[in-house]
Amino acid sequence: MRKPRKQSLEIRNFILENVSTHPKDISAHVSSHFGISRPAVLGHIKKLINDGVLESKGTTRGRRYTLKPLVEETFSFKLSPGTEEDKVWRHLVRPLLSKLPENIMRICEYGMTEMINNAIDHSEGTKATIHIQQSAVNVEFLLHDNGVGIFNKIQRDLGLDEPRQAILELSKGKLTTDPSRHTGEGIFFVSRMFDRFVIYSEGLFYSPSEMGYEDIPDLHDSAPGTKVSMSISLRSKRTSQEIFDRYASEVDDDFSFSKTDVPVSLARFGGDNLVSRSQARRLLNRLHEFRQITLDFTGIDSVGQSFADEIFRVYARNHPDIELSAINTNPGIEKMIQRASSKML
Repeated sequence: MRKPRKQSLEIRNFILENVSTHPKDISAHVSSHFGISRPAVLGHIKKLINDGVLESKGTTRGRRYTLKPLVEETFSFKLSPGTEEDKVWRHLVRPLLSKLPENIMRICEYGMTEMINNAIDHSEGTKATIHIQQSAVNVEFLLHDNGVGIFNKIQRDLGLDEPRQAILELSKGKLTTDPSRHTGEGIFFVSRMFDRFVIYSEGLFYSPSEMGYEDIPDLHDSAPGTKVSMSISLRSKRTSQEIFDRYASEVDDDFSFSKTDVPVSLARFGGDNLVSRSQARRLLNRLHEFRQITLDFTGIDSVGQSFADEIFRVYARNHPDIELSAINTNPGIEKMIQRASSKML
């Protein structure tokens, strides 16, 4: 049997972690989850309000509960060759953060310095704005520059057909428009360290966990440039080193960035079905730079024979040193993969 104090802490943590998705019915949600009465839940909610970590708006039926920001600041800085990302972090960002666990602080430092550096070196903008919000549950950052837009820049500098192709290339990692000064690894690793990571520009977005090209309302406005939104739970046990290790090679003591996972859905533009060899080749572009490739078929209902054959027979045959795997496939896609692979035997 759980001790009363331990259960109280569990209930209050549950409230804090779920109130963002249940702002109006958090009482009913908690009551159902723990099997306790509504008045008991309201007692915990009142305690969190008194502690200054939760707030309520409205009355009776219209009442909404939200996390109360412990930190909420917005500031701007100039983008120029003389701007240094570590100084922006050390002097402007870090002093605003309140008692973060060490692993979270390291992730925030890596993520913010990498994204600020991208804005300085690549955005072609003159100004950037950072919004920071920290609650009892998580810390969030929004970095907005007034540059040319990340997807447009990648398309232009790499000679791609359209901005959506830039998103596909960005998802693979090792992509940079300035290889003499950058490795193209920053966005890849930062996007996997945070719980939520979204890059939004010109009506398109990239996020490892929210794959697609649709609009994201909470990031949308008419302002030009690029927005990068990142958030992470203060209770996360993740470490930056854990993410680096996940995508590193262990062959011959070479711990370089050699593994990647690619959302196959990003190879589909608009309502296109994945049926052609050209679509497959677009998906496979630059993947010879990796030793292990995982293709994630989340959101894909079917693929054509030519598409599967180009990947799992032609490409696999021409790159025998690369380990190619597929995840989140349905039975129909799995049959196509097996059919293509069997022709190699």
